[in-house]
Amino acid sequence: MSMQPFIADHPLIRHKVTFLRDENTGSKQFRELIQEITELMMYEATRDLPLCDVEIKTPITTTTCQVIAGRKLAFVPILRAGLGMVDGALELVPAARVGHIGLYRDPKTHLPVEYYCKLPSDIDERDVFVLDPMLATGGSAVDAISQIKKRHPRSIKFICIIAAPEGMAAITKAHPDVQVYCAALDERLNENAYIVPGLGDAGDRIFGTK
Repeated sequence: MSMQPFIADHPLIRHKVTFLRDENTGSKQFRELIQEITELMMYEATRDLPLCDVEIKTPITTTTCQVIAGRKLAFVPILRAGLGMVDGALELVPAARVGHIGLYRDPKTHLPVEYYCKLPSDIDERDVFVLDPMLATGGSAVDAISQIKKRHPRSIKFICIIAAPEGMAAITKAHPDVQVYCAALDERLNENAYIVPGLGDAGDRIFGTK
């Protein structure tokens, strides 16, 4: 049974996604928005982390509180656009390890081609969050998750900002055990496999390239 994707409906996320889409938003603001939205998405994606009790002393008394129960996390951005999400994720979980997967989309077939994969050596002990701003055809996400699964992590979640229905369907079909978190689910893909209305090429807008 497939996990239901999480589609964000928080007003702050909707507000920030609007400016992310705007063609007049420059690279500096675009990068900042990507980081801010990622932080908000990670807040939701880490909601189910287990807690354990610890005893601490406040200035007033001794009390029992809760901390995260020793779970190890790893963030794996899909190069290159996923790099824009790493800082936002690390703001919430600075102790997490970071791996990298390099994929590019063949301009003719629109299929992913892998050129780099470097993951934490202890990934089998970690909960992995795959980061990519755009879920278009879903090819890169499906392939990246397949590569990570070969290393047997504890769990995998996929975090994106803009998704097309086609990409959502592809990742749900290929990896029904992977929870998808998305800031906005758009209308469709166009003939060039770009998300409509989307925001253009996220990598180009993050890094100021064409």
